[in-house]
Amino acid sequence: MSQLKRRQVLQAGLALSGTSLLGQVMAATKPLRILILGGTGFLGPAIVAVAQARGHTLTLFNRGRTRPGLFPDIEKRQGDRDPNKGEGLKSLETGEWDVVFDDSGYYPRMVGASANLLAARVKQYVYISSISCYKEPNPMYGDEDAPLATLADPNVEEMGKNFANYGGLKAACEAAAEKALPGRTTIVRPGYIVGPDDPTGRFTYWPVRFDKGGEVVVPGAPTDPFQLIDVRDLAEWLVLIAETRTTGRFNAIGPEKAMTWGRAVAACQKAASASSTLTWVPGEFMAKQEDLEFPIWAPFHGDTKGFHTWKNERAVKAGMRFRPVEQTVADTLAWYKGQLKEEKGRVKMAFTAEQEAEVLKRWKASKAG
Repeated sequence: MSQLKRRQVLQAGLALSGTSLLGQVMAATKPLRILILGGTGFLGPAIVAVAQARGHTLTLFNRGRTRPGLFPDIEKRQGDRDPNKGEGLKSLETGEWDVVFDDSGYYPRMVGASANLLAARVKQYVYISSISCYKEPNPMYGDEDAPLATLADPNVEEMGKNFANYGGLKAACEAAAEKALPGRTTIVRPGYIVGPDDPTGRFTYWPVRFDKGGEVVVPGAPTDPFQLIDVRDLAEWLVLIAETRTTGRFNAIGPEKAMTWGRAVAACQKAASASSTLTWVPGEFMAKQEDLEFPIWAPFHGDTKGFHTWKNERAVKAGMRFRPVEQTVADTLAWYKGQLKEEKGRVKMAFTAEQEAEVLKRWKASKAG
């Protein structure tokens, strides 16, 4: 078996392992024609794996730069989300689909261009937004009707310092999609998407760090609220809402019931092959360390107090299900340790040993002083 084929088998196996929507991996009653704008990054391949298992027909549209060798048996159309660059959206000028998953739209001009081009030839447009689309500071236990972020310049096409424009851009992208396909748009707002194949190193940092053992610096308190969504759970639900033609706005974040940061930390300890001791650093202290931010976690006070408290009842009612965080942690660590050699450099850890040591140094100095 070639390395390429092994990678595809691994990809599909990871995407379907521990499936939470029991029974959903059998063939769908009515196969759909699915277009994915993207498809080879992180969420895209997970959608592909679920959709293929359900018997749907797929088309991927992207620039052909991210892992171009994936899915050689799937129809690919090459171009650019920006209609003003190269061939732009030309390859999408023909064809009809039941649903399009837009998981690569960051600027409203570009989302509007693809949505308007496809409006007459697709039945449903699913835009993958972000929980960051909401106005800050986030409310405690906010739902989909919470105020959205806005942009000082509605025409801006850069993320800005510290991604200051990201939330407003996502909200504007939502509006662009809904304007092009009124009544046929599904807005999906995930929080942190985690699990096997995640190249960001944000969540992966934690199980990998605990697997090294020793003294582990952990921010906040065990009782802090904590939310995430396993990429496989999100992909399964996305395919489900396509099959059921579900529209509306949804906070796609888990778990179903409130979870604590301490539970996630304990899951990392349990999955690790080495023993460790914990040094908890209070959130109030960490909030003052502007140059050092642990990934995934957010201080449970001040402007970020509501960040990990979003309501998800609409998504749950629409069929979203969640695997335990313990499984997500174990599977993520196993994936990271078992990557093929050519994939090793793809994951960039979001926090380093040097940064962790610096936090510990400052924390101990503050107590000594």
